[in-house]
Amino acid sequence: MEYVLILLLSLIIVNLSTKVSKLEGRMKKMQYTINHVAKHSEIPENPINDELRKLIKEGKDIKAIKKVREEWGLSLLEGKEYIDNLKSEKQ
Repeated sequence: MEYVLILLLSLIIVNLSTKVSKLEGRMKKMQYTINHVAKHSEIPENPINDELRKLIKEGKDIKAIKKVREEWGLSLLEGKEYIDNLKSEKQ
């Protein structure tokens, strides 16, 4: 009985993990589309980017990552990627 329960829980976990991965892929595609549309339209940039660029310019990358994570609820990796993208824009 315990083995059946463990097997069932394992299958549920694998299924949920697969669904989360698919959702993450969809979200990345949507973000790419949003970025592409925003780049070619008159949509103003988010005001937080100016503050983040200032922190980056001052060499306070960690504070910039913390700020973007607090504002948008990003994970540590997502926050770092966002800041890295801002840094690479100005080069």
